[in-house]
Amino acid sequence: MLLRADRGNSMGRLYLEIVTPENVLVSQEVDTVVAPGSEGEFGVLPGHIHFLSGIVPGELRYDSGTTKESMTVTDGFAEVSNDRVSILVDAAEKARDIDVERARRAMERAEERLAKDRGTEDIDFARAETALKRAIIRIKVAEKSK
Repeated sequence: MLLRADRGNSMGRLYLEIVTPENVLVSQEVDTVVAPGSEGEFGVLPGHIHFLSGIVPGELRYDSGTTKESMTVTDGFAEVSNDRVSILVDAAEKARDIDVERARRAMERAEERLAKDRGTEDIDFARAETALKRAIIRIKVAEKSK
């Protein structure tokens, strides 16, 4: 369990945690969070009302002082409560860590699978569509952050 540090009289901040089954990617105070929710993109500022949302594959952004961070996330959930934003997702990757060439190869493989006849039994088209979307998001986020 992580405890939020005493903020004293400083400006309101949020405590952001982004967690995958493998590890905790982010655990820090931030100023704003923008995430891809199941009902559309949502933003969170200090003092935000409590809510829960599904997270869909897309770009998650957060600011801390003059630092702006961007990352890709997959399916999961978000909880906003008491100036704490908890994001639990299957996978997440910071923009600076994305291997664009690997993402391009994954996109090409997915496109090849999707180009085949829908009657082909050895191809999981739903999985190929998910892989294609994830690759496109990874490329977009990586290129945008350059």
